[in-house]
Amino acid sequence: MSDHGDSIVPFNPAELRSGDPSCKADITVLGVDPSNKEELKDIKKPYEGAKLLQDEHNKDTKLSPFQPRPPSLPKPVGLGMGVKNISFDEKVRGRRLRNSQESLTDPGETGSSTDSLKEDTSSNGQGLASGHPLDLPPVETPSFRIRTDSFSETDNEHSDPNKERLKPSRIILSPLQPTGTYPPLGNSAASTSLRTTNRIDRDCLDYSAVGRRGRSERLQRNLSDSRLLDTMVSDNASVHSMKSTYSVLNPIRPRDVRNRSFLEGSVLGNGALLGAEELDRYFPERRLGIYVATWNMQGEKGLPYNLDDLLLPTDTDFAQDVYVIGVQEGCADRREWEIRLQETLGPYYVMLYAAAHGVLYLTVFVRRDLIWFCSEVEHATVTTRIISQIKTKGAVGIAFTFFGTSFLFITSHFTSGDSKVYERILDYNKIIEALALPRNLPDTNPYRSTTSDVTTRFDEVFWFGDFNFRLNKARGEVEAILNQVMGADMSPLLQDDQLLKEMKEGSIFKGFQEASIHFPPTYKFDIGCDVYDTTTKQRTPSYTDRILYRNRQADDIKVVKYTSCLSIKTSDHRPVIGMFQVKLRPGRDNIPLGAGQFDRSLYLEGIRRRITRELKKREAAMKNQNNSTVCTIS
Repeated sequence: MSDHGDSIVPFNPAELRSGDPSCKADITVLGVDPSNKEELKDIKKPYEGAKLLQDEHNKDTKLSPFQPRPPSLPKPVGLGMGVKNISFDEKVRGRRLRNSQESLTDPGETGSSTDSLKEDTSSNGQGLASGHPLDLPPVETPSFRIRTDSFSETDNEHSDPNKERLKPSRIILSPLQPTGTYPPLGNSAASTSLRTTNRIDRDCLDYSAVGRRGRSERLQRNLSDSRLLDTMVSDNASVHSMKSTYSVLNPIRPRDVRNRSFLEGSVLGNGALLGAEELDRYFPERRLGIYVATWNMQGEKGLPYNLDDLLLPTDTDFAQDVYVIGVQEGCADRREWEIRLQETLGPYYVMLYAAAHGVLYLTVFVRRDLIWFCSEVEHATVTTRIISQIKTKGAVGIAFTFFGTSFLFITSHFTSGDSKVYERILDYNKIIEALALPRNLPDTNPYRSTTSDVTTRFDEVFWFGDFNFRLNKARGEVEAILNQVMGADMSPLLQDDQLLKEMKEGSIFKGFQEASIHFPPTYKFDIGCDVYDTTTKQRTPSYTDRILYRNRQADDIKVVKYTSCLSIKTSDHRPVIGMFQVKLRPGRDNIPLGAGQFDRSLYLEGIRRRITRELKKREAAMKNQNNSTVCTIS
């Protein structure tokens, strides 16, 4: 009902949402001739004002379908006429708040939304024409008064004073319920950008209170840089943090730079460069990946064109942290061999150390970001020949400490011959007694060391090479078994293996273990093919090339892979490779640190050759494209 008694059909948005066409009624003012366009033109003005106000309100609020509207709140203080210092903008905001919280309708549902407008435009504080004052304090809104005055004048011309006016009443709407389920929220109610700004990546938990409370939640690093991106983006906020100005490296606190003196040594392991905190940052599981390869090259001058199959087999997921390659009867140019290894491993690795004894070569490569945790490297050699000038049989060993774990790598070449088992045992005994290691490195467990066996003075020992132990079977029997069990269990052959027999009796390699063998014998092949010896000697296929390991603590070394590389056929021996996971222990800064030493000239030469090889491949590919022609039929 208007002030002059005209009824106005209310506009109900809920009815429009119901989808019923009958509910979509037009707004009609009683007493006005619909054909009179001039009258209708004037009536549209107040509705346009209310619509403009509602549009502004919706634009400011923009409530999501999952966010309920706020419940009824008390009216803001200061919206009455008695307050002089309220600005017009504050009045409009107060008006918008009341429009979103209340609706003035009559019980007969004949009221209009314009009634609430006219209520505020009453400057004398009175209610509608019914004479009942409302409990809402009026607000001065000059712009609205102008519009409603024109509306009142129009209604006054067509009003019926005899019609009963219903008393308006105020109904407080209850809060709207969300139409769907609430979206999942994180631990913080802040925005996504704010959470990203204040969050520390899990890689840096050592420097936060969270890292001190729960070190087990630290993000585990993988063994190769191929998974570096996955490691960094495993947290949902790390993608944004990577775009920040901070480095992805772990932060360094100023007090760490002030207080930590690595080279002086530390009595306690806490805070040391080789201590537990630093170890857990790089190796959360405290496991080091080691790749061991042994190969009798038969003294060939020509090296394989590609060593990828030897060092980087395609059936493995990750490259390892340390690569140790032992060669017997190596090529004449040892430096060329080391450059080829660096070229194959690429810029991720540096050569920590290399040693030789005649044609016995032993080379150790380490990931370049791990060289700071290595001690100085020591090596020693032993010859097993009666004439010491002939250095074809013997052993070379390399020893160093990584964090708090000491390592010893030995490659050796024992006496050859099918029946010379005793001579090979003598070679072994001479090596373990004469190999003078360690010299300056401290023994990590002196109570379990003996002077007569070098392998007892280190935590983890790997001994590999051409041991020349044979199979005590005729060649025909060996070939018959190979045809039956090719690629399966080789136990029928290994029952007659000389090395396993001597190890069981305790006469050689005391305390050592070997992984299960599931590959064919690696000796002796015709060069360039997969056929065993076809010469007049008809040598019996045998497992001469082996990798053995020994540890001080049980289960320190876990075997990941033990196989042979059948694709390299430039020698009568096939290379044997082994992948291991070795347990690490924290150490102290009381050892002679290597301070990042490596062969710099070899590194640069290997990278230069790698780049040159890639450029040649591109040039050859471009040349093939330019030489290609398309045949056409005229």
